[in-house]
Amino acid sequence: MGPTSAIVLYAVVWFMVFFVILPIGLRTQGDEGEVLQGTHAGSPAHFPLKRKLIQTTIWGTLIWALIAGVILSGRITVEDFDWFDRLTPPVLEADDTGA
Repeated sequence: MGPTSAIVLYAVVWFMVFFVILPIGLRTQGDEGEVLQGTHAGSPAHFPLKRKLIQTTIWGTLIWALIAGVILSGRITVEDFDWFDRLTPPVLEADDTGA
């Protein structure tokens, strides 16, 4: 895995973890019983974005390290996911012209 692949993998993992962590522990204005005029009851009452970013970075880095370690170890390769034998090179037939 090259540096660009590692960065792209980290970005994908980070954003996936971020979207999983966002709703965890969310308290809405409806839950708190204090709905501000002009807002929806499902709007967050308190949203600790900095805390969510720190949690995402920690978990995302751990998950990325695990995935990158598996990829770099060679235990799982692209060929392991080739269930329909599409990655095998095509068999070239012999040239009948005699050249």
